[in-house]
This record gives sequence, structure tokens and C-alpha cells, in this order.
Amino acid sequence: MVSFPIDLKSDTVTKPSAAMRKAMSEAEVGDDVYGEDPTVARLEHTAAELLGKEAALYVTSGTQGNLVSLLTHCGHGDSVIIGRGAHILNFEGGGLCSLGGIFPIPVDDASGLPALADLDPAVPDVTNVHFTRARLLCLENTHNRAGGQASAPEKTRALADWAHGRGLAVHMDGARIFNAAAAFGTNASEMAQGMDSVQICLSKGLGAPMGSLICASRDFIERARFWRKKVGGGLRQAGIVAAAGLYALEHNVARLREDHENAALIGAILKNAGITVSSAARPTNMIYFKAKSAELADALRSACLRRGVVFNKSAPDSFRLVTHLDVSREQAETAAKVIAEEYGSL
Repeated sequence: MVSFPIDLKSDTVTKPSAAMRKAMSEAEVGDDVYGEDPTVARLEHTAAELLGKEAALYVTSGTQGNLVSLLTHCGHGDSVIIGRGAHILNFEGGGLCSLGGIFPIPVDDASGLPALADLDPAVPDVTNVHFTRARLLCLENTHNRAGGQASAPEKTRALADWAHGRGLAVHMDGARIFNAAAAFGTNASEMAQGMDSVQICLSKGLGAPMGSLICASRDFIERARFWRKKVGGGLRQAGIVAAAGLYALEHNVARLREDHENAALIGAILKNAGITVSSAARPTNMIYFKAKSAELADALRSACLRRGVVFNKSAPDSFRLVTHLDVSREQAETAAKVIAEEYGSL
């Protein structure tokens, strides 16, 4: 039997499983600001190993993880080369500018990554006093606005090599890096190669109720720890929530392929119904599709909501569906059929 609602708004809507709640209730805790929480320490050690980095830092959210990383990499007035569609630039409250005084230099990333040919012209001339100094290149993998596009590790390494050759550090917003790894049949450490810092999120497809981690060198993490404190991210007995993240890393990574398969199923059903579906070159757990018109988009969404299928608009005439561990294959099929039926009736 299919249970309702079927919530496809985001992979952030997942609820902790009974086993995850049990791990949280039994977590050994201490004051993490003093470095005394053993569960946080285990989580950070585990994340660093999975990403192939020396150390990691537990933070409250992906937005905070990206902000702390940029503040650690850049000084006030420095610039960062970043994709026009990047989550950091569009959906994180402008923190890099308002809190960090960091100037963004946007480049095209519609395919998920900037093109090497576009990067050299974007680097300001350091000999010219009219320009800011670029310190950082930011990448995103998977890329939300590019349809959940997963980018190949050899492509991100090539961009990192370019950046390092010009004296720039590289930060990856890897909120869904485990989805990217699953899409290429590899592991997160390969996806993170060449990156100076990587932010990974525990509260998206991995199903934890909160939390992200910055993974980087030991020296970078020690400097980032001061910035975490400055932006109010120091937590006390954080082991209770860190235990959920630890459970997620140990149990919920391998199953991400199921979410990708369910997203592909939804996409196929919608296409067969004549709906325009945007497909990433290397898709993951996101499906973008268009309504017949902007005028009918709200009607379609409302009609589906009345039948227990929940999703959000991504543009006036378009929608995003995101599969996750709380959506079974049967629910994915049901949701797609509901959308197709309501689309056809409008």
C-alpha cells in the first residue's frame, strides 16, 4: 500500500529512522567546543577518511559549512570565481558578500562545471590596482540548478589543476557528493581529489536531521574552527545529532543508487505522458519538468497536492522533483502517474 503524502520537495524532508533515533538516544556526549564530545570526534574522523582528507569539522548546515570554508580561504575584499548557478551564490543569503566581504566573479556553469576556456579571462590581473585579488575557485557536485548533474572526477581534477597552477585554492560544495560518487560507481574520496576543502551534507539524501562537515587538511580545519565559532556554529553536547550523521555515513550511502533509479523511473513515466523533462547528462536524484504553461503551473501543483503528491516550482512554468530514502519505488511510480494524469487533465 502506498502511503501519502509523497513528498518530493527535496531530499532534506527525510525523517530519522528508528535505528537512527536509537543511535542518537544512546550517543556518548561531551562539550564539543572544548573538543570533548567523542561522538563528534568519531563523526569527523569517519568523514575525513571517506573524503580522503586529513581532518573534518562538524557544522550545523551546508550553508554554514560553505561560508566557514570561504571565510577560511579568503580575506575581506578578495574574490572567488564561482558558477552563476551555484548554490553558494544563489541560495545562501549572500553570506559570502555580507559576512565575508568576498566578491564573486560569476562564470557559466550551466552544464554543472565551468569550462576551462572561460576561466582564464575571469581571473583579475593582480598587477592592476583596479581589480580584486582572486583567491578561490568554487565548484559544486552534484549541481542542483543543472538538474542534479554529477560531474566526473577527472573533470573536477582538471579544474583544480588549473586553479592551483594560478595560485588559487579550490572549494567544492559537495552537499550531494555521495550522489555524484554513486552516479559514477566510485567513492567520495575520488570525487574529492584535488579539492582543498569539501563541504558534505548529512541532512539531504543521507537522511540525518541536521549537520554538515568540512573536510580538508588539518591546518585548514584548525583555522576553520575559529571561523565556525565566530559565526555562532560552536555546539556543546552535539554528539546526539552527530550520532545521526555517523549512522547516515555508515548505513545510507550505498542505498543512494535506489534514489537515482526511482528518479529515472519518474522521468520515464513523465516523458511517456508527453511531459517535457530536463535530463542531466549524468543524472542523480532530481527530475525537472515543465507545465504546459506558466498559467497552468500552479493549477497542476495544487491538483497533485490534493492527491497527496508534494513538490515545488523551480521556475514560473517548471518544477523539481527529488527522490530520497523516504520515497519507495512504489511511491515514486504512483507520484509520477498522478502528475501525468493531472497534467493531461489540464
